[in-house]
Amino acid sequence: MPNKAQAPQGEAAGKPLPLAGIRVLEFCHVIMGPSCGLVLADLGAEVIKIEPVEGDRTRRLSGFAAGFFATFNRNKRCLAVDLKAPEGRAVIARLLENTDILIENFAPGTMERLGFGYEELAAKHPGLIYGALKGFLSGPYEKRPALDEIVQFMSGLAYMTGPPGQPLRAGASVCDILGGVLGVVGILAALQERGRTGKGQLVKSALFESAGFLMASHMAGEVVTGRPMPPMPDRQGAWAIYETFATSDDRQIFLGITSDQHWKRFCDSFGLDALRDDPKLKTNEDRVAARPMLKKVIADLMLQRTHDELAEIFERASIPFAPVARPGDLPDDPQLNAHGRMLNVEIGDGRVVKLPRLPIEMGDHDTGLRSQPGRIGQDTLAILAELGIPGEESTVLVERGIVGGA
Repeated sequence: MPNKAQAPQGEAAGKPLPLAGIRVLEFCHVIMGPSCGLVLADLGAEVIKIEPVEGDRTRRLSGFAAGFFATFNRNKRCLAVDLKAPEGRAVIARLLENTDILIENFAPGTMERLGFGYEELAAKHPGLIYGALKGFLSGPYEKRPALDEIVQFMSGLAYMTGPPGQPLRAGASVCDILGGVLGVVGILAALQERGRTGKGQLVKSALFESAGFLMASHMAGEVVTGRPMPPMPDRQGAWAIYETFATSDDRQIFLGITSDQHWKRFCDSFGLDALRDDPKLKTNEDRVAARPMLKKVIADLMLQRTHDELAEIFERASIPFAPVARPGDLPDDPQLNAHGRMLNVEIGDGRVVKLPRLPIEMGDHDTGLRSQPGRIGQDTLAILAELGIPGEESTVLVERGIVGGA
């Protein structure tokens, strides 16, 4: 493992995290690449975010994308540098001498033009693991630009999400985030292999193939049934009751009765002895055939009680249910807040938002918040000093706009 000028990152409560001592250079923006870097950082790696002197454009996004930077850039160090300037590239070259992993999600060919493509770096740094997060893996589409929404439509995910004739993207950037996480999977496998061979390698992850991976069960379902798969809003369900119902207080609750035991406990909870004992409703398949009648009976029952009353009944009877929540409901969710799993993340203007930490439990490791999303170039001067660049030289680089120092 390369020697680092800085003490190992990723220490929580005095105990190093699993990736402590691993250095990652992140050449990424928006979601897919930063989500890969976020997971590595939360697991303890020293992730150095490389951004332009004027700052990653993700910082300036608005609308539904306004929270992207704060969400995906905690626990990272920020180095602002002009990669088009020879002096800026020289800073990166010095960093690469003690780097384990590089991740990038620039457009195809960009890193090669900067002199940081895989082939060139692998020749100089044979132990480097190079994570390329792209729109497409190798193949006829590999040079196309892509976005999360693009591949949702290409893969059939949008078709399956919206009602018939109205394809609709999913309500979160699922392909970006899955592509980033699958990139982490490949990188950690390559890191393990490097431990045996001493050699790094190129690891690629992509939006479109990640979306295709999500669609695998629908692809298989068409072959099994011999019929085209209908969009989810128009599906003929595998279970008799698997949908939302209105409650007496003008809210909605989702109810899933997916087993015979669920059905029995539901009937017992509401005194529906006749339905419970009806031989025509004994199995799930029987109840699917009787769905129109059952839906009306259950809809009427739901309208007689408030959302919270029903939630209490279903919780007590161990029947699958869910509130129809909105994003604004989640910061106060008791399960998300249990054991300190929500992190108070600064969003850059003095405000703080509660965001979920990495959704895993791993021994007694604390994969929490070690540092807030950084200001532009917040760690530039410290990193230059760690590289042995004298202060007066760093000052000149800042004055010339080669690097940005907060």
